[in-house]
Amino acid sequence: MNNSYESYKVFYFVALHGSISKAAEQLLISQPAVSFQIKSLEEQLGVTLFVRTKKGVTLTEEGKIFFSHIKAGIENFINGEHALTNFKNLDYGSIRIGASTTVSKYVLMPYLEQFHEKYPNIDIQIINTLTETLLTDLRNGNLDLLILNLPMNEAKDLKVQKVMDVHDIFVGNKKYYDLTKGKLRLEELKQYPLLFQKSPSNTRNFLNQYLKKNHVSLTPKMEIVSYNLIMDFVKSGFGIGYATEEFIKEELKNKELYKIEVIPEIPKRLIGIVTRSKDIPNYSAKKLIDMMTEK
Repeated sequence: MNNSYESYKVFYFVALHGSISKAAEQLLISQPAVSFQIKSLEEQLGVTLFVRTKKGVTLTEEGKIFFSHIKAGIENFINGEHALTNFKNLDYGSIRIGASTTVSKYVLMPYLEQFHEKYPNIDIQIINTLTETLLTDLRNGNLDLLILNLPMNEAKDLKVQKVMDVHDIFVGNKKYYDLTKGKLRLEELKQYPLLFQKSPSNTRNFLNQYLKKNHVSLTPKMEIVSYNLIMDFVKSGFGIGYATEEFIKEELKNKELYKIEVIPEIPKRLIGIVTRSKDIPNYSAKKLIDMMTEK
């Protein structure tokens, strides 16, 4: 038996994506070439590795056994290839980043400005969508890293690095600041109209855990996906909103928004970088990660 590394690599990506077309796209070869490699491998092994369906391909029992044995080896080869690129100059390259719109604007942007000034030839792609979707894309190899509000559910296949601490607060305009005298017990918020981010979001999940821990249930008058839109509604007097203090420094300074202290105090949380734990990031991504975590 004389199967090549390329045959195993093609099999690995077809199994990983459950699709010949997606594997071809990632490997930068034609679909017929992928199909030929799989057919040749099946003939040499004397087994059927995939069942073809309308939606793609699925592993047979033999295919699952074979995949379980070659998976680590192929990933080690791929990681080795990535490690070699770490010695190249950043004359070209790309970074695929997943983040919410809010985190992109308030956390990621300042670092990207520095990075772009230093490495202007690096292509940067930013994907803004739900955290669950971003995590799936990261696991599937479609993203190099995520910038997320933490905490998140722990997972052995993911590595988390701290970027910064952030502090969540309740805020209102001048009207609500005067009504509350700028300080409330948590349960007293029930008396006022509340504006929260719509689930699912890590920010909303953190708020829900804080409320649950303190045995308080709050029903928002408005739930909005966009963090910035919530702040606009709060400024206009629609109610009291839930915000991240570090993201609204200017509004607080200019007295467009007012901090309303709540007892018990909301614990701090983190912004972090999430990568796949077994991967070595490409050199461009590693440089950005180092820049963001050097403090």
